[in-house]
Amino acid sequence: MNEILILLNDPPYGSERSYNGLRLALALARAEPEARVHVFLMADAVLCGKSGQQTPNGYYNLERMLRAVLRHGDVLLCGSCMDARGLSDAELVEGARRSTMEELARRTLDAGKVLVF
Repeated sequence: MNEILILLNDPPYGSERSYNGLRLALALARAEPEARVHVFLMADAVLCGKSGQQTPNGYYNLERMLRAVLRHGDVLLCGSCMDARGLSDAELVEGARRSTMEELARRTLDAGKVLVF
């Protein structure tokens, strides 16, 4: 099975890098339905995984995008990055989960493609 790993580093809003990374994740999932697309959130990108995001009508919402990604793979968050930002497991989008650098290393070695935003 084709494994694709996308690493996001930027905050959910104020920059469009995380948004564009999730757009690509969803486009890849549509282009190759049998592929597993995994997203790893690091640094300020862990805030993309916070549930309860409310954005103005017509504005992208990364929580909704992450839910769509979860239908095609995993959404993992750096635990150290979460702790540094005061983000608890209970605050995460349903289905997303805390992870570690060790798991990221394994996923990187297993992935056919690794993309970094």
